[in-house]
Amino acid sequence: MENDSKLHVIVFPWLAFGHINPALQLSKCLAAKGHHVSFVSTPRNIQRLPAVPPTQSPLITFIKLPLPPTQHLPENAEATSDIQPSKATLLTRAFDGLQPQFAKFLESSPRLADWIIYDYQSHWLPALAAQHDIPCAFFCTFNASSLSFLGPPKLLLSTVPEESRFTSLESFTTVPKWIPFPSNIVYRLHEILPLLQHAESDIYGSPDDVPYLHRFGVAMRDCQFIALRSCVELEAEWIKLLAELTEKPVIPVGSLHPATQDYQDEKSPNEEKKWLPIKEWLDKQENESVLYVALGTEARLTENQISEMAIGLEKSNLPFFWVLRTPHYHHESSAGKDVITMLPDGFLDRTKDRGIVWTNWAPQVNILAHPSVRGMLSHCGWSSINEALGFGIFLVLMPMTNDQGLIARLLESKNLGLEVPRDLRDGSFTSDSVAESVRKVMVDKEGEILRANAKHMKGVLGDKTEMGRCFDSFIEFLKTHKREPVT
Repeated sequence: MENDSKLHVIVFPWLAFGHINPALQLSKCLAAKGHHVSFVSTPRNIQRLPAVPPTQSPLITFIKLPLPPTQHLPENAEATSDIQPSKATLLTRAFDGLQPQFAKFLESSPRLADWIIYDYQSHWLPALAAQHDIPCAFFCTFNASSLSFLGPPKLLLSTVPEESRFTSLESFTTVPKWIPFPSNIVYRLHEILPLLQHAESDIYGSPDDVPYLHRFGVAMRDCQFIALRSCVELEAEWIKLLAELTEKPVIPVGSLHPATQDYQDEKSPNEEKKWLPIKEWLDKQENESVLYVALGTEARLTENQISEMAIGLEKSNLPFFWVLRTPHYHHESSAGKDVITMLPDGFLDRTKDRGIVWTNWAPQVNILAHPSVRGMLSHCGWSSINEALGFGIFLVLMPMTNDQGLIARLLESKNLGLEVPRDLRDGSFTSDSVAESVRKVMVDKEGEILRANAKHMKGVLGDKTEMGRCFDSFIEFLKTHKREPVT
């Protein structure tokens, strides 16, 4: 009978590591409770995942579905980090092409699934799951405030132009009418203009492509419930509003923070080798003194932005560890250049005694957990924010793309971070604005409330008991509403 209470859950994330990694974390948490997970992705993405701890590996089965050939999509491109932003449409089209393979997997799976947990991109999946009488949950790697800003599904799915969600530039930069409380969560011009320009100039687009907002609308409309990587302690009012807007249960799964788990992820020998010199440098720094700078794997800084950032870090007079990697693609103004060559002349020499510019892979969780790290200058990816706050790290905010600006506004509204001032139209920033923001968050008296609130959130997002209770409620919902056995 005990075995009958264990679930079989299929997890199928979108092809971006900001989605794949949280989905894997969710899968490991399910496996840690004794439940079986079929984790579905492409071969290369699965190959790039960190090793699953031995206690979970027998319960997680990786299902590899090769992407179908797609014209103009580069060979071996299986994630957003593998392509230029201009080719995102092609990756989405290839992802939609996985539908026949996914259907075949459902038909041939030796054990029927109790649930399918899907991402916003797979608009075709709920209907497919319904054919097999399998209930679906939308695992949202975004937060409740960002989803609430998008609005109710009926607006996202409307085919009447006057009724659609985004009808003008102003609809992105003003608070929507359905938000019943004071809010600062809107896009700024420099954040939304590039997204709109990209959509208008999409040379690979086709009338047959399903718009992103439609995908969000279907994901929310057709799920049995929304599983949210968040908690009421962080955004209670937004979770309540999201449930009202979608008319669906919204079940927080908690932070999924490493500090809250009963297991430790294992590093491969190669990862351990790369971590060692980083650890040796951090070990030499004073406790709570270092600023960790990481703007995500897909950030596209211009040469001028890299220069201003570097000079700002120099002016701050604080120790720093800056992860500055050359993306697989380059900004057109700096095509073909290595990021190190974009740093100001003499910068590395002048800061060598208190700073590191790291151009290789870096284990973010290990860095954030190190006692010498005090703050993080972040791109505001939701996963990074959860990891940082779970360790009580102080936040300097520099959103780069997608929903990151909305996340930055949420954090500022909660006094959990400070955004680097930027030109509202072109997004430019100065070295002085970087230095002043860093010092305010890290050491100045003005930042005391930010630091106190970050420490408080460590006791929430990084607390095993609090987050364990949250995840247990999620599992109880899965058990209570799972697929009814066929008699």
